[in-house]
Amino acid sequence: MSGEKLLEEEMLEKRVWAVVGANQDPEKFGNRIYNKLKARGYEVYPVNPMYESIDGDKCYKDLSSLPVLPDVIDMVVSPKRGKAFIDEAASLGIRYIWLQPGTHDGGILKQIDELELQGVQACVLVALR
Repeated sequence: MSGEKLLEEEMLEKRVWAVVGANQDPEKFGNRIYNKLKARGYEVYPVNPMYESIDGDKCYKDLSSLPVLPDVIDMVVSPKRGKAFIDEAASLGIRYIWLQPGTHDGGILKQIDELELQGVQACVLVALR
């Protein structure tokens, strides 16, 4: 089994997640991922400065606003928007970054490496099937 697959499993065992880029559109991945994690019994928090709430749950503008520190952040935003959230995660001591397809580039991967965080590049919807 590859190191990435083992890291994926390690992250999926963590129970407190934040979905950066959660949104109110049931057709979009940010909403689908948020709801899939909730349905699977995870304690999950939506993070998106553009919304007050997602499906009736309070939405947070950034990771620092969360009522608890998540174990994992699931990135559902472009690399350009994601950089600040990864810096914030590192400063808060959040070590695990789950990168959905399309949310990473060489810069994001380098940033995760330089900050000594653990990152996987995979679709959480596929991983939770």
